[in-house]
Amino acid sequence: MAKRGGFPGGGMGNMGAMMKQAQKMQAELAKAQEEVKTMSFEATAGGGMVKVTALGDNTIQSIAIDPEAVDPEDVEMLEDMVLAAVNEALRGVSDMAATRMSAATGGMNIPGLM
Repeated sequence: MAKRGGFPGGGMGNMGAMMKQAQKMQAELAKAQEEVKTMSFEATAGGGMVKVTALGDNTIQSIAIDPEAVDPEDVEMLEDMVLAAVNEALRGVSDMAATRMSAATGGMNIPGLM
C-alpha cells in the first residue's frame, strides 16, 4: 500500500522536516553573510612597511605606508609591496569568508555561494 503523498519513506512528514531544515540553513546563511561583511583581514608586505586592511565585502578599508618605504628612486618596489599586501589581504578575507560559509552550510558545497 502506497503512503500518502506519493513519497516513499515517510510521505509529507519527511518533506516538512526537509523544508524546516532548509529554512534553518537559509537563516544561518543569511547570518553568516552579514558576519562576513564585517570581517576584516590585515596583511603586510616589505617587513611591515606596507599594511593593508580588507573587509569581508572585498573592499580595501585602509592602506598604511611607512615613510621609509618611499624611495623616489625605486617606486616599483613600493608598488610591488602595495600590490602584494592588497592581494594577501583579499586572499585572507576570502579564506575567512569561505570558512564561515562552510560552517553555515554544514560543509556542503553550494555552487555559486562563494
